[in-house]
Amino acid sequence: MSDRHYEPEPALAATAVGGTVDLGVEEAETPKKRPAGPDGPAPRDRPRSLWSDAWRDLRRNPVFIVSGLVILFLVLIALWPSAIASRSPLDCDLSKAQEGSQAGHPFGFDGQGCDVYTRTVHGARTSVAVGVLATLGVAVLGSVLGALAGFFGGIWDSILSRITDVFFAIPVVLGGLVLLSVITSDTVWPVIGFIVLLGWPQLSRIARGAVITAKQHDYVQAARALGASNSRLMLRHIAPNAVAPVIVVATIALGTYIALEATLSYLGVGLKPPSVSWGIDISAASPYVRNAPHALLWPSGALAITVLAFIMLGDAVRDALDPKLR
Repeated sequence: MSDRHYEPEPALAATAVGGTVDLGVEEAETPKKRPAGPDGPAPRDRPRSLWSDAWRDLRRNPVFIVSGLVILFLVLIALWPSAIASRSPLDCDLSKAQEGSQAGHPFGFDGQGCDVYTRTVHGARTSVAVGVLATLGVAVLGSVLGALAGFFGGIWDSILSRITDVFFAIPVVLGGLVLLSVITSDTVWPVIGFIVLLGWPQLSRIARGAVITAKQHDYVQAARALGASNSRLMLRHIAPNAVAPVIVVATIALGTYIALEATLSYLGVGLKPPSVSWGIDISAASPYVRNAPHALLWPSGALAITVLAFIMLGDAVRDALDPKLR
């Protein structure tokens, strides 16, 4: 055996001028290991999904926080209006008609002597109910029809496209005047049905385009090659990646549906008395706006704040779910 002592090869590092320098064994760069926990090495960070990234961005967005708090307050007073307005919205006193703010009546009285504050609070229930239920109906009907047309294509896609073209050609307000004028029901269901009838084509187009884009991805083609059925492809691979634009459009549309209900009620073909609605109160207060502007101001302000809150929420959700804006 040789008595030659073995010397380890020195660790070299590049210098700024192109040479090398001996770092020594102690200073040589070695791979860093993750600190071990009580149960072994720490696990690697898991990649975040689109939804987790979106939720993280939403929590940091002041627009989402403000609009979310406003909507939460509206939902609470829609469910329990008596919590902040103990009077009945139908309890009126003609002797106080068009009077201004008084003790216990901060918003004054309308032309029928009804408390404007109480009617404004109770009107939130109708507006929120119409907006939420109509949006759910539009989202379900439009998403299902649009997704099926985009997935299967062919004759079904052509038929759906021509049907949506027909509905897009119908003016919304004019259609409401024609269809709702022959209905005598005092409930919210005719208005909800009308909004769903004329609102689903927009969501259908959005869902169709999202499904067509998603089904062309490599992971969908790979799942199809492995023998996945159409239902599995749609529910497990395409739908989770195509639902984001539908959620964004539906959130923004919810505010417009609330405004549409108020418009139809203002024109006298939506909700009718004794129902309580912001549109009905705005219509009733319009003739005497000069003598009692407060009766028009408060329901109009509540309607504007509600619509603006849902539109701001939809904009924040769109920014969070759109990868191109990151």
